[in-house]
Amino acid sequence: MSVQERKQRERAERERLIVATARELAEQQGWDAVTTRRLAERIEYSQPVLYSHFRGKREIIGAVALQGAAELAAAVRAATSAADGPRARVTALARTYLDFAARNPAVYDALFQLDGGLAYAQEDTPEPLKDAFAALLETLDEVAGDGVPPGLFTEVFWAALHGLATLTRARRLLPEDAEPRVELLVDRLAVL
Repeated sequence: MSVQERKQRERAERERLIVATARELAEQQGWDAVTTRRLAERIEYSQPVLYSHFRGKREIIGAVALQGAAELAAAVRAATSAADGPRARVTALARTYLDFAARNPAVYDALFQLDGGLAYAQEDTPEPLKDAFAALLETLDEVAGDGVPPGLFTEVFWAALHGLATLTRARRLLPEDAEPRVELLVDRLAVL
């Protein structure tokens, strides 16, 4: 291995450490607790080293969002591929999405609430974000209904899931009604 390859590998490892540490800290204490000073202390590197990877917290949030988008896409695809039939796939998608939001609140915030400097729904949208949407579209395409553009239907279904995730987390909805909400969403929105 050349010196250049070793340096690139070390740089990539430092970057992974920064993102993992930021994510861990955000999940434990919230995004307000994530500062470059605190990250530098936790990873035992100087702040200038941290700034050589990310210009600031906004870019770190963006990196966590991209990582989360890839994880969400993988989880949705795994759940929907194991389901049999359109209704089961849509239900698996909804449950998986809501479970992901509940288990990863800081990552969910990085993806959908905070400014990570990422473009959404544009040509320059990063691939992991496009792929997360594609993972939803792959299942929802078949249940959009006649004359309904699958992309538009996916946006509406996603918006409903986001609303449920956000309201549940804010304790604005009764937790015991979580499953009936998923069933209602699937039954009323999807053409099965």
